Amino acid sequence: MGTSQNPQGRGPVLPSEALLEMTAGHVVAQLIYVAGKLGIADLLKDGPRGAGELAQATATCERALYRVLRALASLGVFAEDADGRFALTPVAQWLRSDVPGSLRDYVVFVGEAWHLRPWEEILHSVRTGRPAFDVAHGAPAFEWLGRHPEAAQAADDAMTALTAHFAPALIEAFDFSTAASLVDVGGGNGVLLAAILRACPNLRGLLFDLPYAIEGAGARGHFAAQGVSDRVELVAGSFFESLPAGADLYLLKDILHDWSDEECVAILRNCRRAVAPTGRILAIERVVEPGSAPSPAKLLDIEMLVMLTGRERTEEEFRALFEAAGLRLSRVLRTRSPWRLIEAVRP
Repeated sequence: MGTSQNPQGRGPVLPSEALLEMTAGHVVAQLIYVAGKLGIADLLKDGPRGAGELAQATATCERALYRVLRALASLGVFAEDADGRFALTPVAQWLRSDVPGSLRDYVVFVGEAWHLRPWEEILHSVRTGRPAFDVAHGAPAFEWLGRHPEAAQAADDAMTALTAHFAPALIEAFDFSTAASLVDVGGGNGVLLAAILRACPNLRGLLFDLPYAIEGAGARGHFAAQGVSDRVELVAGSFFESLPAGADLYLLKDILHDWSDEECVAILRNCRRAVAPTGRILAIERVVEPGSAPSPAKLLDIEMLVMLTGRERTEEEFRALFEAAGLRLSRVLRTRSPWRLIEAVRP
């Protein structure tokens, strides 16, 4: 049997050991969830603290909490000193709720019971090609979330956290200032559009999403916080029906991966009808690498298999989607993030 090098420096690892370590992935995710849910990183921002003090602050069992923190420290999420106190590491800093780009809401979302439940039914998805979410919860994901506002809020908070974290990398990779007007299609509460407008003082924006999302965008206040409220319009509607027409740039972040090929083509055709003659469509998506090359998109693709009807796609698959919608993929830009910017124009 061959061996591989252990990333933590323990020397060569047998393939069997590597396989067994992979099966602990769910344990790691749930440990991070516990730390996020309890707000441990916030409690450590002023310096190291012991498990007893942290347990008292979080109403948890001291011994149990110590075991959780010890395991996380072994992974580099926290650091344990000789006195058994725990401190933040560069990784743990992103679990703080008070830092720009915090990922706390995202890791909590990942570990919530309602989000984990469909994974128990993953064989249903593998056997049928249909979302396990529907079996686990008795309804498609978006329909179910519409009836469970707390879960919907958690999902929205998670997506907002991810977008805010990587927004600077997305904005630096594309010159948004070359457009005079931008429509953020399915832009949720507007966190990305607000950041783009702040970076481009001459750009006007329109946030387009379902009525509940547009209402939430007003309540969130991202545009006011960025000082761009006078350059944005909020419009409610469905991207499966029609889009506000005439803008130079139509932005779709993490929209296409939610939907089947047929549904994506319908969305993109509406973009083609709406965009100005010399305008562009910009999809922000993860792109699957060919072959067995490592790619985070390949793991997220399984999330889409379990939860929704969509999937992550290769560059060629995106090209085919655009062509089916009467568009031409003009370029794919890499970013300092898991996403790429996929630009399309009319032929």
